[in-house]
Amino acid sequence: MNTVIDQAVQVRLIATAPGPHAVPAMLHYQPADPLAVRMSFPAEISLDGSPVDWAFGRELLDEGLRVPAGRGDVRVRPSGPDRTVMEFHADEGIAMVQLKTEDVRRFLARSYEVVPAGGEVAHLGMERGLAELFGAA
Repeated sequence: MNTVIDQAVQVRLIATAPGPHAVPAMLHYQPADPLAVRMSFPAEISLDGSPVDWAFGRELLDEGLRVPAGRGDVRVRPSGPDRTVMEFHADEGIAMVQLKTEDVRRFLARSYEVVPAGGEVAHLGMERGLAELFGAA
């Protein structure tokens, strides 16, 4: 099964300047990388004018809808009943965005339809990878 899930979301960039502004972003999930979610941002919000992609655990995104989650480069936490805040930590600084929690829930539900929670191992292709590593493929 080669199902890929892309979902456009509107995020509000939280900045030190007055008033957050809305920018488009894309949540991306594919069973070939069953543990990860990717989030893509347009070039307009990056410091160098290039599109920005972040990869992080699907479980992190799910957990962050309920309680603060993450200790590394990506952190997710609820912000009231209808919003979720994501923080992206890089050498250049921290970017914070706010999403509608319902958009994230809908995206995760679609990903769990394709690869249920706990079923990720079946999609990792470990046997094929080991066979290639040991020259049996």
